[in-house]
Amino acid sequence: MTGKLDGKVAIITGASAGIGEATAIALAAEGAKVAIVARRGDRLDALAQRITAKDGEALAIVADITDDAQIQTLVDKTKTTWGQIDILINNAGIALTGEIATANPDDWRRMIDLNLVALMNVTHAVLPILQAQGTGHIVNISSVAGRTIRVGIGGYNVTKWGVNAFSEALRQEISQQNIRVTVIEPGMVNTEINQHTTDSIARQRSEERRKSITPLESEDIAAAIVYAVTQPARVNVNEILIRPTLQTW
Repeated sequence: MTGKLDGKVAIITGASAGIGEATAIALAAEGAKVAIVARRGDRLDALAQRITAKDGEALAIVADITDDAQIQTLVDKTKTTWGQIDILINNAGIALTGEIATANPDDWRRMIDLNLVALMNVTHAVLPILQAQGTGHIVNISSVAGRTIRVGIGGYNVTKWGVNAFSEALRQEISQQNIRVTVIEPGMVNTEINQHTTDSIARQRSEERRKSITPLESEDIAAAIVYAVTQPARVNVNEILIRPTLQTW
């Protein structure tokens, strides 16, 4: 790799699997020191070992980012360890799909709390550090579901449209402070995101759609993130929409 991120420090939430895991590996390969955050400590430890085995630097932080106190702890720990924070990858998320009439409202709350409110709160905790440094980059992982509406994912749509709205508002607020904001909007990716779906019909539909195409892999999204965060300081890649070639929705 080219070492384009030598000396940079990145926080990646939801780093124990999927896009977060792939992104941590990709950023570390470019020289970034990565604080990897998730609830599953064993998975984080294994990922940290993979990164350090290739001469990278990784800090595993077990945290539930729906808890404000744990957010502040992870931010403080990263800053104390490496003295700075340059990149925030807000990746943690969950998809609990199903039609609105038959949905469990508790699923809506879980998605809103993690996909949207936690993302906003982590950003809020990191932002003063970026502002004090006079530089930084925030990458929010949204979805095609943040641009289009489809029957059966209404609650998830709400969270991802919210991510897009928050990201654009943030970009307008802080662009003059030399802080960049990027939204990544993947189509169907081969990850664990749907594994917690309890609606059997919704799960079946999702699997049928997955089998009808060749989905993206987590590494494809990680590559897009690396592209965005390694652009010259004058360039802010605001938005990247990535669909599998065969995906029509």
